[in-house]
Amino acid sequence: MAEVSGLRSRTVFEPNCKNRSIDEGLSGVEDVPPFRHNLKTPLAKLGGPEETPRTAPSNPGKNARLTPSPDEFLEGETVEEENEVEVKKKEEAARPIQVVLANEDEHSFELDAAALERILLQDHVKDLNVVVVSVAGAFRKGKSFLLDFMLRYMHSQQGESWMGGDDEPLTGFSWRGGCERETTGIQIWSEVFVVAKPDGSKVAVLLVDTQGAFDSQSTIKDCATVFALSTMTSSVQVYNLSQNIQEDDLQHLQLFTEYGRLAMEEIYLKPFQSLMFLIRDWCYPYEHDYGLEGGNNFLEKRLQVKQNQHEELQNVRKHVHSCFSNIGCFLLPHPGLKVATNPYFDGRLKDINGDFKKALAKLVPLLLAPDRLVVKEIGGNKVTCRDLLEYFKSYIKIYQGEELPHPKSMLQATAEANNLTAVAGAKDLYGKSMELVCGGDQPYIAPADLERCHEEFREHSVGHFRSVKKMGGEEFCQRYQSQLEAELDEAYGNFSRHNDGKNIFHTARTPATLFAVMFVTYVASGVTGFVGLSALASLANLAMGVALLSLCAWAYVKFSGEFREVGTMIDLVAETLWEQILKPLSEHYMEDKVRQTVVNSIKASLTEQGSHQTKLKTR
Repeated sequence: MAEVSGLRSRTVFEPNCKNRSIDEGLSGVEDVPPFRHNLKTPLAKLGGPEETPRTAPSNPGKNARLTPSPDEFLEGETVEEENEVEVKKKEEAARPIQVVLANEDEHSFELDAAALERILLQDHVKDLNVVVVSVAGAFRKGKSFLLDFMLRYMHSQQGESWMGGDDEPLTGFSWRGGCERETTGIQIWSEVFVVAKPDGSKVAVLLVDTQGAFDSQSTIKDCATVFALSTMTSSVQVYNLSQNIQEDDLQHLQLFTEYGRLAMEEIYLKPFQSLMFLIRDWCYPYEHDYGLEGGNNFLEKRLQVKQNQHEELQNVRKHVHSCFSNIGCFLLPHPGLKVATNPYFDGRLKDINGDFKKALAKLVPLLLAPDRLVVKEIGGNKVTCRDLLEYFKSYIKIYQGEELPHPKSMLQATAEANNLTAVAGAKDLYGKSMELVCGGDQPYIAPADLERCHEEFREHSVGHFRSVKKMGGEEFCQRYQSQLEAELDEAYGNFSRHNDGKNIFHTARTPATLFAVMFVTYVASGVTGFVGLSALASLANLAMGVALLSLCAWAYVKFSGEFREVGTMIDLVAETLWEQILKPLSEHYMEDKVRQTVVNSIKASLTEQGSHQTKLKTR
């Protein structure tokens, strides 16, 4: 009867778990609770609240033991309630928590600090050294699927039968088949596993799932940010790849790790810890066998720096070696056609290829066995869960700011370099042409002629830019053409000022202005002193003294080259006086003189004509 009652209670409990999971937003998790394989069937859960009270049979002697006494009923109810409370606690803990949220519209990330605090600041783990195992790589390559097997291993406390039964669905991190992405941002399993290492010390183990790279909704910056954050905060980074290590995989790894290294306040000899290349669906066991040994042999050949390699290939490999303290590789076979093609596959071991299960049984302990755990270190100091929270906050602020350069796609970076090279060539052509006209050794040229040469050379330079074959399309190249035109106009301004410096009258403008001020103030001083306006005479003498001192200072600056700021200020004041006062007065005076001269010429001409006519009449 106890068995029957227990089975009935479990049948009622499981749908409730499913509904609660749905209410909490755990999309993609199967109906079976994540900790199902650890739950024990409640013993003798008699008289549950949902059961209808039964009437005792008419023959009490035969069936009296089938009806529970009040004490037995209360005891069974208490056991049931305790078990349900324990199960509820496990259910609440057993789910992935998204700690880095992705904003798809703005292509930015933000930290859910409250969620991360609930995980890392639990009393029993906050002061323990932390081990962070993260899986990153391209999307739809089975990262979450792999992490769920890691969860099974941790739940079993590293037992021999940790992989579970053949008919047990795989639960934990949300995963599914198909071609669309599932995980966004960064997720951490909410239960922190406390593991005792062989030396007796206890560490806290975190399992981290990351947004897949290179999907149709993520930019290069998004991919670089997620990969860099997971690498900076993990002690073991599993780089999940498919079938092989290709050159673009290494180049992306170089880009992402460099983006992470830029964000770190201090650059250490090797800023990151362990990197595990996990090659999924390995098809060449006849060359390198499945597992760690075959993977390390393969990796050694792939990362080998050779003398006859191109410099670009050498730099990529040197960069990878310089970033990680420990690098390994594991070759994992294909899990089988049922896994790849069956839309209803739910992770049962019976549907998975045997070679895959054997390799998986070696891979997971290699990462999570107590004697293999790698404690997170930053700058040579071990990091606790409490410390990791602060590092997360610090790193996410850096990536939310504008201090770091934005990573670009290979095409965009190449197109920019291509257009910048064309801009530099066009500017060089313009500069050489202008040097022939108004360079340092050339004499002064009239401003109008210089401007005409500028227009001609500018048009020729822009034509040269347009004739160069460039990547990026017409609209992309137009931005660089506009940049070129603005830089050519700026260069023309520099050439024009240089040409003006060769004009002796332009150079003499400052001393001429100061002399004029001295002359005017000298005359004004004499006149005002003569008529008895001594105050105005004193002011005129003061202005004349200032002009004289300014002239002497200007001459010293031009002769010695020292105190150039003082000389520039005197030139500016003299130019202002010239443009605002002396030039308008001189132009007005010259205009009056010209007008008077024209009038006098006309009068003389008319007088001459009149006298000539008078002479003719007298004859």
